[in-house]
Amino acid sequence: MACFVTHLESALDATRLPADRPQTLHRDRPLWVRYDLELVKRAISKQLVASRPPGLWRYRELLPYSNANDVVSLGEGMTPLIHCPRLGDRFGLSELWIKDESRLPTGSFKSRGLALAVTMAKQFGIRRLAIPTAGNAGGAMAAYAARAGMDAFVFMPDDTPAINQYECHLAGAKTFLVPGLITDCGKIIREGREHLGWFDVSTLKEPYRIEGKKTMGLELAEQMDWRLPDVILYPTGGGTGLIGMWKAFEELAHLGWLADSNRPRMVAVQSDGCAPIVRAFERGERFAEMFAGAATIASGIRVPAAVGDFMILDAVRASGGRAIAVSESRIREWMGQGMQSEGLAICPETAACIGALEQLSAEKWIAPDHRVVIFNTGAAQKYPEAMRVDLPRVANPSNIDWDRIAQGVGA
Repeated sequence: MACFVTHLESALDATRLPADRPQTLHRDRPLWVRYDLELVKRAISKQLVASRPPGLWRYRELLPYSNANDVVSLGEGMTPLIHCPRLGDRFGLSELWIKDESRLPTGSFKSRGLALAVTMAKQFGIRRLAIPTAGNAGGAMAAYAARAGMDAFVFMPDDTPAINQYECHLAGAKTFLVPGLITDCGKIIREGREHLGWFDVSTLKEPYRIEGKKTMGLELAEQMDWRLPDVILYPTGGGTGLIGMWKAFEELAHLGWLADSNRPRMVAVQSDGCAPIVRAFERGERFAEMFAGAATIASGIRVPAAVGDFMILDAVRASGGRAIAVSESRIREWMGQGMQSEGLAICPETAACIGALEQLSAEKWIAPDHRVVIFNTGAAQKYPEAMRVDLPRVANPSNIDWDRIAQGVGA
């Protein structure tokens, strides 16, 4: 199979780097993967893509691997785009959609990025991987590393959701709890490279997780008949998904596949318990300061400092979008709204997006006829701490008060 990658490029200053060897950062900042899009345009069509099995690998000409028979895959399928009329009615919207990434093999959107990162690591002959994680990325890396027969090391804050801890260990990764935040875990991995020789697959520390995440944008465009939505709300920690989708839209425009020139307004959503991107956006700054005392039950967006901060902010501003922080105290409430309205297992990060939708609709920034897409980045079942509740009890099954049962209280 032909590979259409031409080079890697610094996202900060456009320095070109070769793509035929492992690369990490340039001047401590991330890299883009660049393609010969004119060759891609001649090689494939929308019709050819549509004829292939559903899933991220159907867009292979826009992905970096060169050996189609040697990808590291767990059977990633195309995730559903679901119309949500009852949830939309809450905010006066007729065209609200949720793209449900919880259907991917490891229960979250992290499957996309790690499938590509591990595939490329395998092609480069790397045998040992390490990752800092606040949740789902560790489980995805552990699973794909197991699939590839690689050694995996995972470091996570000691208050990371228990399910994420267990899945890493079960997949065979050497898994460690660390007092502190994901940034403290990242420091251990930087220091450990010299001692244990692992390759760091942290968010944006290598260029290929972006390429996996951009398939969310490619799928969305295809599912919407190549006409992009008006607004995308995206829970933003490290920001790889938002960055990747914006890159996907640029590449599709170059191929001439989009039905019109309109791009979505991108909304980066954070909790007010950890909102470095929002602060930088509001101050008109391109780089974000470390957010002190970061705390949120939405562990996937508990990232106090993002190496790709300027990439997130560039995309949001180029789209005419927003960065918005919602109340940490209401995240559980919004989880319930999403699940009770539509039956979808909404994770706390996506619940934050429902909160942002509430605010932006009230401000009339989102109009009733706008097509709006929210990404459900993971399954609620992976967050038992966020779902915990004291359920009412039936005290005496022989003498039940049915009126109280009808009200949903103890009987």
